[in-house]
Amino acid sequence: MTDILAELEAKRAQARLGGGQRRIDTQHGKGKLTARERITLLLDDASFEEWDMFVEHRCHDFGMEDQKVPGDGVVTGYGTIAGRPVFVYSQDFTVLGGSLSETHAAKICKIMDQAIKTGIPLIGLNDSGGARIQEGVASLGGYAEVFQRNVLASGVVPQISLIMGPCAGGAVYSPAITDFIFMVEGSSYMFVTGPDVVKTVTHEDLTAEELGGAKMHSRTSGVAHGAFENDVEMLMRTRALMSYLPLSNREPAPVVPCHDPIDRPSSVLDAIIPDNANMPYDMRRVVLEIVDNGEFFEIHENFASNIIVGFGRIDGCTVGIVGNQPMVLAGCLDINASRKAARFVRFCDAFNIPLVTLVDVPGFMPGLAQETGGIISNGAKLLFAYAEATVPKVTLITRKAYGGAYDVMASKHLRGDVNYAWPSAEIAVMGPEGAARIIFREDAADLEKLAAKTDEYREKFANPFVAAGRGYLDDIIMPRNSRRRISRALSMLADKQLENPPRKHDNLPL
Repeated sequence: MTDILAELEAKRAQARLGGGQRRIDTQHGKGKLTARERITLLLDDASFEEWDMFVEHRCHDFGMEDQKVPGDGVVTGYGTIAGRPVFVYSQDFTVLGGSLSETHAAKICKIMDQAIKTGIPLIGLNDSGGARIQEGVASLGGYAEVFQRNVLASGVVPQISLIMGPCAGGAVYSPAITDFIFMVEGSSYMFVTGPDVVKTVTHEDLTAEELGGAKMHSRTSGVAHGAFENDVEMLMRTRALMSYLPLSNREPAPVVPCHDPIDRPSSVLDAIIPDNANMPYDMRRVVLEIVDNGEFFEIHENFASNIIVGFGRIDGCTVGIVGNQPMVLAGCLDINASRKAARFVRFCDAFNIPLVTLVDVPGFMPGLAQETGGIISNGAKLLFAYAEATVPKVTLITRKAYGGAYDVMASKHLRGDVNYAWPSAEIAVMGPEGAARIIFREDAADLEKLAAKTDEYREKFANPFVAAGRGYLDDIIMPRNSRRRISRALSMLADKQLENPPRKHDNLPL
């Protein structure tokens, strides 16, 4: 028995060493952690239970029979984050470049199947050179098996992809299906085709960073939801994100003790709206005044910054927050902002997270680039997401709510449950100046008359009282009381029940 135990421990030690000390040193030299080091930091101490440590690939072509390493380039299993269970896989770049083989994929698929069955979140740590070329179509089939399970898990359990090295070719589509993608600046890359192929086909001379680096994807393409300086920071922020999320669509989000008084008034909010309606202010300050302890986990912070999305807590309960940002493009809705917010709203609805929407929107972004880029169908995505959502929806209009953008931003007409406005709110088809020029176009040349007509329109329509008079607003509230009023509304809506008509699935305007 002693010999068997010693043999077992020797095999475990070999598996833990991955591709060997030399390759581990190379990984460290690039400022990157190893697959197991990443799992150790992500999960609670001593909570990791590893599966399939001794699995090896079955390929005998091209000399692969002499390149077998226990674990086959991916570490899989489960553990806990703050005491709550998660499944995790971590690709090991020290073993054949983390390339995906048939058995590598099978290991990942096993824990994905378990995550779906048990209602436990899945976190994937990606660091791979792509499909293992020596296995040909078997490795491609492995990717497709993973993709299929990503789709089946979507909306069932939260899925988070951490890109901690290269992720190229077909490998990118698994993260793309998941709920959140985080990247590391300077050491992680995502692209369908690499720089060499791009140069050959299109003659564009690009670096990996320019083509698919963390900054590009978190600021320009929107593929990544966040970019971090190093492995450690990303892993710690992932732990923080998990504290807001439920384990599955069958479970409530975690509730934490709240020591921030719900009836805390805010003098900041009383003074935040500028006297000049064309002057910006920071909607993020409004968010921080409303949520518990000023804590806000922002998603897509550097992409489509004219809208803010992220998670906070109100009275200890997780809420999803969407807010127009007047500091960027005056808070207009454009293609990217619509896509960003729609995706976030649908995530919250899938996992029963209430939505708080803060509105200051002068309309949809005009212009040829927006129209040719499909602002109509992209704007409809956000409209669709809000209209479809059955979770509690509380909306607060702080200033402008003009045109179709008023409708789209969780208005009462899209089944908003509780809709408030500050006295500074302007709810109308368009701004007073533009409306006066159209309605009184015969007086447009007379600036004095036009100014008088503009004031007339502003007094009649550019205020919250007309909408309140029609019941489109439930109340006009003092800014300082926003936290208390939103909290009470969410408490009242805690047991809300609403179902959409039965159907196989909707047909979102993709």
